[in-house]
Amino acid sequence: MVADVQRAEVGEPDGLERLWTPHRMAYISGESRPDDSYEQPDGCPFCTAPKDREAGRHIVARGERVYALLNLYPYNPGHLLVCPYRHVADYTDLDDAETAELAAFTRTAMRVVRHASSPHGFNIGMNQGAVAGAGIAAHLHQHVVPRWGGDGNFMPVIARTKVLPQLLGDTRDLLVKAWAELARGDEPQ
Repeated sequence: MVADVQRAEVGEPDGLERLWTPHRMAYISGESRPDDSYEQPDGCPFCTAPKDREAGRHIVARGERVYALLNLYPYNPGHLLVCPYRHVADYTDLDDAETAELAAFTRTAMRVVRHASSPHGFNIGMNQGAVAGAGIAAHLHQHVVPRWGGDGNFMPVIARTKVLPQLLGDTRDLLVKAWAELARGDEPQ
């Protein structure tokens, strides 16, 4: 048994097919995470993205108090995050105007993704605090995750791997176009 495990670890065939996703290791290990765990706005990717040209290319829409951007580690194509510009960790700390715009952007994000790619459903939610699964707990963000029948197949459950059929840039282009179309009132009835 130990010999079989050692053979598999060095890459000898063991009858299983594998998809390698080494790019995820930086996220999993937290090696690019600052020491303060994003507590300070100047190190927080959600605070810097709206001002950073490279990170800003993932932004789909901007509002007065919140913006929507693609998740860099999406569960599905079109997985958006709706973030307030203000560095705030807890939903109860949003002011009324931020709360209203966050809700409106979430609703619009759902309409945009429906318009662009016809998902069968959505997961919508926030993870408040690291213990609740927030990867960046210091800056709240609402997840808008499109879902399709069969998208939760054996890959994530058995192989802990997500297969995504679309590049982030292609997803962004599709959603930016759909957001603009809906803003003009082009939503299909």
